[in-house]
This record gives sequence, structure tokens and C-alpha cells, in this order.
Amino acid sequence: MARVASNSISLHKFRPSHIPPAIGSLNFINPSIHSPNRKLRYQKKKKLYCQTESNPTDSNSQKNLIVESGSDKDNKKIEDTNPPSGGFPELPNKSLNRRIAVVSVLGAVGLFLSGRLDFGVSLKDLSAAALPYEEALSNGKPTVVEFYADWCEVCRELAPDVYKVEQQYKDRVNFVMLNVDNTKWEQELDEFGVEGIPHFAFLDGNGNEEGNVVGKLPKKYFLENVDALASGKPSIPHARVVGQYSNAEARKVHQVTDPRSHG
Repeated sequence: MARVASNSISLHKFRPSHIPPAIGSLNFINPSIHSPNRKLRYQKKKKLYCQTESNPTDSNSQKNLIVESGSDKDNKKIEDTNPPSGGFPELPNKSLNRRIAVVSVLGAVGLFLSGRLDFGVSLKDLSAAALPYEEALSNGKPTVVEFYADWCEVCRELAPDVYKVEQQYKDRVNFVMLNVDNTKWEQELDEFGVEGIPHFAFLDGNGNEEGNVVGKLPKKYFLENVDALASGKPSIPHARVVGQYSNAEARKVHQVTDPRSHG
């Protein structure tokens, strides 16, 4: 009977022909599949992007982390996709500030120029453009006579409105300026009963007074009276109206004698 010699060394050369179930259940991880909590991507320029996924219940935990290699010192930039709501607002840049400054300057210049156009007319300008009193009474046109003084604040304030109306009707109506400080017009002051200035007397084509307006009143009073004179109406709509005025008696302090002046 033949004997089979046992070879302990040869026994170790045998390998199991199958993998136990526990080991066979293992799956090799595919490098192309990302883990549920971290995503890895490689690009040609040696940039590593690492993005952690946020917990669905936490809306403030999502952050993007970018790490760039290729330099002596890695540059790191962290971007927060959900900045805190209580952060400070972004301040305007210098360009915006310059634009605001330019607009402000232009607005100020425009306001200044508009003010000059409306209030640049003085009593001296009106007096220089006025018709001499004697000539106005002899040319057959209706006439507006204004008694004024250079020191009269209300007179200066109404000058722009008077100028506008004068420019509109100067071809059909005479406009006369008489300075109450000039003693030459004492007789006219008594004749028209001037007690306060500015005093506007409205005369028809024959020199007869239709009515008067005294002091500071809305522009329409003066405009409607002048329009009635220019249209040849038998009367003016505002024949006796008095507003805020300066006392004509103050002229005694400022009186001058200048017979050559029609103002």
C-alpha cells in the first residue's frame, strides 16, 4: 500500500477558489464618483476645487472654497454665498460722487440764472424805459402812471411783474414812472391822492383816471387793468384796491429837486 507523504510546504501554495460572501460583497470605489459630502474636481491648470455640500436644514452653512496651486504661496479665496443680512451697504464710488457733485452744481447755476432773469429788473431800469409824463398825456393812448421811490421795498419787489406787463402792452399803453422824492411832482401827488406807494393810476386816452391800485397785490390785478385799457373798455375791473404799501410821507426825508427829470 502506497503511502502519501504530507507536504506542509505545498499545502500553503493552495489558494481558495472562491471569495467568502463577506469579502465578495465589497464594491470597489470608482474615483469618478463623488462622496455624498464632498466633491473633488481636477482641472488642467492644477486648480483644486473643493465644495462641501450644505445640510438641507442649515441655509447659512454653504460656502465655496477655492484653492489654487502653482505659486510659492497658495492663494485662498472664500466666497460666502449667503452674506449676513445685517452687513453694511456698499458705499458709492468716487465716480458716482463726482456725478452727483456735477448735477448739484448745474442745478445751483440754473437756479441762480432763473433768479437773475426774474428779479434782475430794477426801478432804475423801469424809470429809464418810461415815457415822459407830458408826452404820455398828449399822444392819445391810455396811460399807467406809477408813483414810486427808490427806498420803497414793495416798489422794488413788484418791479419784475410791472416790467413783464409793460413789455406785453408797451405798443398800446403808455407807462410813466414818477418818483415821489422829486418835488416836481407835488401837484400830481395831490391830484391823484397818493398816500402810499407804489400807487398805480390808470388813465384813459383823454387823461381821465379810471381807477387806481395801491401796494402789493397779485399780478393779475395789474395785468387785468392794463388789458382793459389796451382793449378800450369803458372801465377797469379793479378800480379801487389797496394792498401792503410804503407810506408816501417818508418822501419828506428823501426829497430832492430835479426839474429836468421826468421820474
